[in-house]
Amino acid sequence: MQNQDIARIRRFFRAVTTEVGALETSFLGKGRPLGVARVLHAVGHYGGDVAGLRRELNLDKAILSRILKGLEDEGLLTLAPDPEDARRRVAHLTAQGHAEWQDYDRLSNVQAETLVSRSKAQEALLNAMDLIASTFAKDRVTLVECDPRDEAAVWCLGQYYAELERRFERGFDVNLSRDPEAADMIAPKGAFFVAMSDGVALGCVGLKGWGDGQAEIKRLWVSEAARGLGLATRLMERCDAAARDLGIKVLRLDTNSALPEAARLYEKLGWVEIERFNDDPYPDLFFEKWLD
Repeated sequence: MQNQDIARIRRFFRAVTTEVGALETSFLGKGRPLGVARVLHAVGHYGGDVAGLRRELNLDKAILSRILKGLEDEGLLTLAPDPEDARRRVAHLTAQGHAEWQDYDRLSNVQAETLVSRSKAQEALLNAMDLIASTFAKDRVTLVECDPRDEAAVWCLGQYYAELERRFERGFDVNLSRDPEAADMIAPKGAFFVAMSDGVALGCVGLKGWGDGQAEIKRLWVSEAARGLGLATRLMERCDAAARDLGIKVLRLDTNSALPEAARLYEKLGWVEIERFNDDPYPDLFFEKWLD
């Protein structure tokens, strides 16, 4: 990497720390530094398991303990042994702590809106933020099984359909495809998975069971901000595991040659191209995989 590239990265780091108030002793004017406010937010957002907080925040045990003790002294939270495992500690927000957490959320939303409003290229700015956050949090993306009608799943599917509309020569209408409501992508026939990163959905995939030992992989999508990080492979492998759990022996999928990266991924993961197996008007490539 050239010196000028390193300088660009370090300029970015300095700009971010200044903009978010990382060096201030009173983040958002609430009288606490950013680190303390971040821990308070994490207790409210992720739950109070102290070991889980330490992993989520990547904080040293002693530093986290000191911050939690300070918040407890302020009357913002309580610390107690986990009722199911006395070796673990759990933090719970008090009524005052919950109010402070909500106030931080409100002020943070205002700060975010103010920042983005400065740019004349707001969508490009948001996309750049997504790319950076996805890269930084690559190892903290979780795959969550959910109903394809849940909010995060519907959002992912909407993004997926919009991309197909842009990339297919004649556009895309989900109502012309089979099972537009994804009704067979839930137990006991199938499953649906969404990749989540700190409350933001980054990708999805569906396992559509036929009820006869066969199933299809459907609607694999990964946000442009998270591509190249191995997330599509993780989603596909999670579908393989779910299929095995459901007793499925044969998996099939279809795709369109307008998505060459998809075909390359399937071939890399051991899928074999086969003859057409459905009358869906959009795909022109068909693959199959037998599970052990």
